[in-house]
Amino acid sequence: MPRPEPGCLRDALLRRLEGDAARPGPPGRLAGPGAEVSLGALPGLTQLGGARDALAGRAVLIATATQFCAAVALIELDGLAGRIVLAPPDLDRDHLPEILDRAGIEAVVTDPDGPAVLGQQAGGRLVCPCGPLAAAPAPAAPARATEWVLLTSGTTGVPKMVAHSFTGLTGAIRPWPVNAPPPVWSTFYDIRRYGGLQILLRGVTGTGSMVLSGDEPVADFLRRLAREGATHVSGTPSHWRRALMSPAVEGFRPRYVRLSGEIADQAVLDALRAAFPEASIGHAYASTEAGVGFEVEDGLEGFPEAYVGRTGTGVELRVVDGSLRIRSARTASGYVGADGTALRDAGGFVDTGDMVERRDGRYHFVGRRGGIINVGGLKVHPEEVEAVINRHPRVRMSLVESRRNPITGALVAATVVLHPGEAAPEAVKAEILAACRGALAPHKVPATLRVAEALAVTQGGKLARPGAGPAREVARHA
Repeated sequence: MPRPEPGCLRDALLRRLEGDAARPGPPGRLAGPGAEVSLGALPGLTQLGGARDALAGRAVLIATATQFCAAVALIELDGLAGRIVLAPPDLDRDHLPEILDRAGIEAVVTDPDGPAVLGQQAGGRLVCPCGPLAAAPAPAAPARATEWVLLTSGTTGVPKMVAHSFTGLTGAIRPWPVNAPPPVWSTFYDIRRYGGLQILLRGVTGTGSMVLSGDEPVADFLRRLAREGATHVSGTPSHWRRALMSPAVEGFRPRYVRLSGEIADQAVLDALRAAFPEASIGHAYASTEAGVGFEVEDGLEGFPEAYVGRTGTGVELRVVDGSLRIRSARTASGYVGADGTALRDAGGFVDTGDMVERRDGRYHFVGRRGGIINVGGLKVHPEEVEAVINRHPRVRMSLVESRRNPITGALVAATVVLHPGEAAPEAVKAEILAACRGALAPHKVPATLRVAEALAVTQGGKLARPGAGPAREVARHA
């Protein structure tokens, strides 16, 4: 009798064991820095010991230091807990009490020293530290539909909590061809963010293996990806620009490169094509609220206008007042503890806030609705200017920001990171400004342009913009 469609991660792992036996290649595995386990063995293992069954039906926060422990906890708890909330690594501890209350958290899964670290912040809730993996029988409680809750990024206040189902989160995952070599998935993202979680689910529920990133320099991660034989790797355009700046990229040969989380302009797509001529290169549109909207694999920035209004794909797109809107079964069900804040409009569409323009048969992303620079009453999307700057062959990445001006209110200011060893930065700056004057309206041309060794990015791998939350400095040759 065929096994029913998986309703949780444990079911998906048991289902893939049946298919993996008939496939070529080594067994799938979950690998992180200093830790590894066979995916086939995980349904019979626990890192929570005797505390696992006590979490049945409860609302649980997973707040571990490592992605490996978080991934194993997800596999243990999905189908057992009533609600799982994933805490990203950059969560402000001052926000923890409010998140625990708003999500109705009853227990916290954490590291071995978690009880001492959390202290009074746990508020008397059950704290379950992770231990070494050990054999365990199947959970005593029957499988249930677990609600998955992810935290939004890009805010300096308490993040919103977005509720998803396992079915919605895995809705964009396609079956792997039976005779194709099993992939080795990996991502620059942290799996506790939506983009990283999507890749983890591909590695766990589908075919192949999953290699987790760690708190390591880009060069070290690239070398580890090469050693692990990673074939399918995702990240933001900023992640990939940093990778292309590292000499370690020469030893890395993926079969599939995926971009998401930021606008994938033509410059970064062309650079990846030059670096990985044998790889398939695609960019995807997804967000924590809207889920996975679509993928583009034709090597061009933006997406075909035919995507808007088409039916029969399970995802519907609209453009209203320049803003992209999405309706599908992959979108979140709503916000948790948000005092009635609506996720969808009356028609069931999520307003993404991402602005697009139609040009030459394609829609091009131009920026966020809330990120506009107002220059004397004229609007400038920073990403539109960055796309022009990034086309210069000596530029690796750029950031466009607003600078206050007593006359116009604001001016456009740009910072660029050049290729290593660039000997004539002033000449390059003049060429960049000339290119901007040739491609942009006068009010969009940067009034100031400086060269920097590095640009700050958020923990999610995106350029750190005003209001983007905690940022970290990225070394130029990391």
